Amino acid sequence: MSAVSYYTVEGLKKLKDELEQLKSIERPKASQAIAEARDKGDLSENAEYDAAKEAQGLLEMKIAKMEELVSNARIIDESTLDLSKALVLSTVKIKNQTNGMELKYTLVAESEADLKTGKISVTSPIGKGLLGKKVGEIAEISVPNGKLNFEILEITRD
Repeated sequence: MSAVSYYTVEGLKKLKDELEQLKSIERPKASQAIAEARDKGDLSENAEYDAAKEAQGLLEMKIAKMEELVSNARIIDESTLDLSKALVLSTVKIKNQTNGMELKYTLVAESEADLKTGKISVTSPIGKGLLGKKVGEIAEISVPNGKLNFEILEITRD
């Protein structure tokens, strides 16, 4: 059995929309590509047919994986979350102890992570390091080029 994944309402809707796109649009396209390649003759020497079958197999694997994600998805009730420590959906303002730079991140499920919008995965090194920390605590985070220390300045829900 796969692990439960937690999503916001928007994140789960996005996942379901992508799955529907794959099933209703991409799957028929893959079948059509196979049919067109099959019509071109001898299948034993038809590279186009082989490529279309392989693409269909990859698409079906992706669909199966996404269906499993949706079936194990749980929506997070933001109103019940504890604001005293950093959890999924917390917006955490941190200060780098080395250079004094202040950053603000929202901790989200891996599938919703988007660094451009300040959303980092709870499974990323920084996300893992911030989870469970309280305001005033120092999070020591191992990154590829060493260790970083961040002071937790503020925890909010956006």
